[in-house]
Amino acid sequence: METDIATQVVGLGGANDFTLWNLFVRADIVVKSVIILLIAASIWSWAIIFDKYKMFKRINTSTLEFENKFWKAKSAQSFSDSLPLKSIDPVTNIFKSAMSEVMKTRSKSSAIQAARVERVLEINTEKQITNIEKNFTFLATVGATAPFIGLFGTVWGIMNSFQSIAISRNTSLAIVAPGIAEALFATALGLLAAIPAVVAYNKFNSDSKRYSARIENFCKRFLSII
Repeated sequence: METDIATQVVGLGGANDFTLWNLFVRADIVVKSVIILLIAASIWSWAIIFDKYKMFKRINTSTLEFENKFWKAKSAQSFSDSLPLKSIDPVTNIFKSAMSEVMKTRSKSSAIQAARVERVLEINTEKQITNIEKNFTFLATVGATAPFIGLFGTVWGIMNSFQSIAISRNTSLAIVAPGIAEALFATALGLLAAIPAVVAYNKFNSDSKRYSARIENFCKRFLSII
């Protein structure tokens, strides 16, 4: 008799333990899958956020340094020769590809040369912007879908709570609370994954547009020299 009572007390204590780990352990396979998916999406989003933050900080500094040196140089050719073969700076890579085309078309008329150089600038600018905006789609997708994935886990958890009520024929809070807690946990994880992804996407998209305008401005000024 005493053993049965002790077992019931332990079981009740476990059911009333609402730590995050116990919420995960008590959840069924569907809710667990939702939780794991949202945690993985959140971790990957933060990895992208830190990577893009460092990237924009790096290229803004390197591009500013490049532009200062370029406009102080005596000639575009001598400046191009002084640059390293490989660079992490997008504008530097665009400039080197344009200068390579300038040297190839020296024997052409100025109109043909300008047209070909302009084409090279457009192609390489698009390539660099594509590299900069890599993984932006993932952030946008997480920001748009994570709340709904969390909501799916919430609905599933509430369904489990109603099933528990139907099976036990008991509407007490002790029966309903675990399923509701699991459901709300999934919702919270959905928002936790979505909010940083949306904020980061909007910021980095704005940074990308500003940097793209900066590249476009440089290309126009370079073409005017050519």
